[in-house]
Amino acid sequence: MSRSVTVRVPAKVNVRLAVGAARPDGFHDLANVFLAVSLYDEVTATPADELTVTCDGPDADQVPLDRGNLAARAAELLAKRAGLTPSVHLHIAKRIPVAGGMAGGSADGAAALVACDALWGLDTPRAELLDICAELGSDVPFSLVGGAALGTGRGELLTPVPAGTFHWVFAVADGGLSTPAVFREFDRLAAGRDIPTPEASPVLLAALASGDPDALAATLANDLQPAALSLRPRLADTLAAGTRAGALAALVSGSGPTTAFLVRDAESAGTVAAALEASGTCRTTRVATSPAPGATALPEG
Repeated sequence: MSRSVTVRVPAKVNVRLAVGAARPDGFHDLANVFLAVSLYDEVTATPADELTVTCDGPDADQVPLDRGNLAARAAELLAKRAGLTPSVHLHIAKRIPVAGGMAGGSADGAAALVACDALWGLDTPRAELLDICAELGSDVPFSLVGGAALGTGRGELLTPVPAGTFHWVFAVADGGLSTPAVFREFDRLAAGRDIPTPEASPVLLAALASGDPDALAATLANDLQPAALSLRPRLADTLAAGTRAGALAALVSGSGPTTAFLVRDAESAGTVAAALEASGTCRTTRVATSPAPGATALPEG
């Protein structure tokens, strides 16, 4: 066993993130419409004497290289189920913003799972891989599946939904935001009021399927956005800058602090990205399209 396996995995944006009240287990019921976008990490699995993780790319110094990394945990869980020792080196080529609300850590977990499964010749059934993903974290199953999907439960129960092609600009903020901290702030802001059962709007799902950016722009919503803005008020300046530049819609991506801008086409994406970078309200921008495939092994060589 000397070959290596490289898996490419996409970032995500939530075009609708409806959040219910906190459950007894501390999680929240969600209606989470995921859309995979063409920003990718790559995870390469290579045989080694023991489990190790390395990382390069923007903000690689913020990525944990110990057992707290979801890629490492994925390798351990898969090996345990197969009765193996996780003797593998995982290298992460990091391009998805770190702690940015785009499921970068979850993506690496899904990619490591697919890479190790191939490296070890396990041929694990897809349903079992999804079970391991759900054990790793709420967003990990979607990173495996990609495309577009409605996530319910805490986001791990996926139903694929149709989606046309859309163009996006993402503004990367300085520093990250902790997802648990954003949910705690959501709970604080929601204290004392009734929170409706989360659901995905049929109007949004129809707009997503249509590929009509104007229709989708009118329906985008993120219940975590007020909490993210409460913790990071300057994000409002980024949202405003993108809107002024011509974005059809602007919202915080997931728990933030990355902000997402839906634009009409590739030309508009370039214009909005340039304006955002010139505004001084973000560190950098990324342009992407959606939907994108989930975790996919790349050809050798």
